[in-house]
Amino acid sequence: MVTKFYQHILALAFAVKEINENPTILPNITLGFHIYDSYHDARMTYRSTLDLLFKSQRFVPNYKCDTQKNLMAIVGGLSSDTSFHIRDNIDLYKIPQLTYGSFPMEEESDEIHVSSFYRMVPNEAHQYMGIISLLKHFGWIWVGIFVVDDESGANFLQTMEPLLSKNGICSAFTQRLPKLARFDNLDDVYGVLFRGYKDVKDDKAQTFIIYGESMALIWLTAIFLVQDNKNNDISSVTKVWIITSQIDFMLTGLQRSWPLVLFQGAVCFTIHTKELLGFHQFLQSIKTDGIKGNGFLKDFWEQAFDCDFSNPNVPMDTSEQCTGEERLESLPDPLFEMGMTGHSYSIYNAVHVVAHALHDIYLTRSKPRAMMGHNIFELHDLRPWQLHPFLHGISFNNSAGETLSFTTKKEIGGGFDTMNMVIFPNKSFLRVKVGEVDDTAPEGKKFIIHEDMIMWHPGFNQVMPISVCNEHCPPGHQKKRKEGEKFCCYDCAPCPEGKISDQNDMDDCFRCPEDQYPNKMKSQCIFKTLSFLSYKEPFGIGLASIALSFSLLTTLVLGTFVKHKDTAIVKANNQALTYTLLVSLLLCFLSSLLFLGRPGKVTCILRQPAFGMIFSMAVSCMLAKTITVVVAFMATKPGSSMRKWVGQRLTYSVVVSCSFIQSIVCTLWLMTSPPFPDVDMHAVTTEIIVQCNEGSVTLFYCVLGYMGLLAVASFIVAFLARRLPDSFNEAKFITFSMLLFCSVWLSFVPTYLSTKGKYMVVVEIISILASSAGILGCIFAPKCYIIVLRPKLNNREHLIRRTH
Repeated sequence: MVTKFYQHILALAFAVKEINENPTILPNITLGFHIYDSYHDARMTYRSTLDLLFKSQRFVPNYKCDTQKNLMAIVGGLSSDTSFHIRDNIDLYKIPQLTYGSFPMEEESDEIHVSSFYRMVPNEAHQYMGIISLLKHFGWIWVGIFVVDDESGANFLQTMEPLLSKNGICSAFTQRLPKLARFDNLDDVYGVLFRGYKDVKDDKAQTFIIYGESMALIWLTAIFLVQDNKNNDISSVTKVWIITSQIDFMLTGLQRSWPLVLFQGAVCFTIHTKELLGFHQFLQSIKTDGIKGNGFLKDFWEQAFDCDFSNPNVPMDTSEQCTGEERLESLPDPLFEMGMTGHSYSIYNAVHVVAHALHDIYLTRSKPRAMMGHNIFELHDLRPWQLHPFLHGISFNNSAGETLSFTTKKEIGGGFDTMNMVIFPNKSFLRVKVGEVDDTAPEGKKFIIHEDMIMWHPGFNQVMPISVCNEHCPPGHQKKRKEGEKFCCYDCAPCPEGKISDQNDMDDCFRCPEDQYPNKMKSQCIFKTLSFLSYKEPFGIGLASIALSFSLLTTLVLGTFVKHKDTAIVKANNQALTYTLLVSLLLCFLSSLLFLGRPGKVTCILRQPAFGMIFSMAVSCMLAKTITVVVAFMATKPGSSMRKWVGQRLTYSVVVSCSFIQSIVCTLWLMTSPPFPDVDMHAVTTEIIVQCNEGSVTLFYCVLGYMGLLAVASFIVAFLARRLPDSFNEAKFITFSMLLFCSVWLSFVPTYLSTKGKYMVVVEIISILASSAGILGCIFAPKCYIIVLRPKLNNREHLIRRTH
């Protein structure tokens, strides 16, 4: 028996003493208790349970041979196996059993709900949730597991391993520790732990879960002391130990010199506890007076202080003699804790639960009997099974101010405290509360951890430990599973083109939203910039300047022709047609400005149809000029019938009819599927192209095609008329202009289709300006030269001069 167990007994004694001294609870009635050890063995547990039921040393199953011992309830045991073995016997008598240790999760213990089983601790499912939350909080996905080799350990693995897998956590290994009670099992334990020693020392896992009983810590310490005996320094074993609530930090008398530094910085889940008023003073008040007559206290004292009380009948060995001056507070914490542990607190509450249930029965049944003149109800007449209705409805505040009541599943509510173990060189330790687990708390507060309060093992240099199978995959990469390995072990592969990962260890890369694109590292999405041909950028400024310059130049040419309208060269070239052509060219230059700036609804509707109509009129004027020259020459021949076509009517007919056809196409386009503002998210990776969607692409190319048809017709007619006499030879200038016009627009189509974004607009503006400038230069530059620089040549004699 180890000294930690004695604190549980002293908590029980303190609770009984507190109740017996309280005049408001069970007046004139004294509670007592008997202590039985389960020996960690099913057979001995059954034997001890039968001893509870029968006072005599000889026991007869299913027969109660005296009534002096009035057993009302049983508190225990610590492990679920022990509790279940006790239950197997006492359920026959429906004696309430209040357990203060672990028990299986709810779904695995339905049979318990219909038995005489009451749990003084929260459901273990809350602890499992706390372990998973802790591992996920720190990113520990590669953990080793030590479990005691019994039914509770098997239940733990059966429940925990699926939870780990579900939450993306893998077990590096699982070691089953034999269920220990005596030191003669050392060889078996050594054989088991030796196989796990290399895993613990060399494995990538830095975090280990220990589930079982308190002896597991002793044997884990022993194996490291044995294996590291060369340097005799187990402090070099730098690990994080996650210890479940069933385990107390303790050492027996033989191990009182062993260091506990191996578990420095361990994170423990403990049953919620509060300090009880008077408990510390109760422990200090324990004196050696009367110990010799109290076997329990005598054994406790001798084991705790490693001494013997003198006995005249037994010769003294070499052990130190107990003086009676020893004090419990002088014992190191692994041997005896002066504070109230979670298990001791549960035992204390269990005693008070039974006492309050008995008190409720006493009040309920004594009052009617007194009113009827009968004797006061005696609790000696009570049977254990009669406590159950009162236990179900129990509700009271203990001396620490906490409300105790059972849920419908016969559990005490609440949760677990998360404690950090700080171990000192003198083998004392301090439990520092760093968090809590409470499944009844609001969402987001079920698991609380104060990371900055945790003191890690010195080997970590106060840097948060990392427990993973391999290095994290950084942003810009995705996990790639290794064949034959657990899913926590993986390689890292770069994200495919067009995808990113912005966190560590992402299973799959993902695409950015449409308005964003990946950076070079493929670790972040960057917002795309809006792209359109702005007036503020160099291209926009340059093209706008060119367009305005040519517009001004065209205006000057038009002004020159108007000013010299009475001269021979102006009259000879059909004034009305010339003015119409110049106005059309002016509008052509200005129409290019519609393509600059952010496309809007109005500009999108206007720019292509306006461009098509204006250019068609300009080319129609060129065609009309060519036809006029040809008809005029043919009309000079004797007897020609073409004379009736000479005049303004032919010119106007050609211009109006050709322009009218284009207007019909543009009108049909605007009525059926007009252009509209649109954005292209995908053409350019880093940009959102703000553009005009042409609506009907077919009608758009019909407009361009018809304009090209007019240009080709003008070119052909002008080419055929190029050898006419010099006085009428404007056709060769039209030929050059149409050749330039056709060349520009033939190169426009493939260039336009091969560019994207605002550069498509640039290509179209350049084509408009180049073709318009070509017509302006080829047709009007020679005339302006004569009008402005050679006015002597601007007369009728020079114009009608014939070549010989």
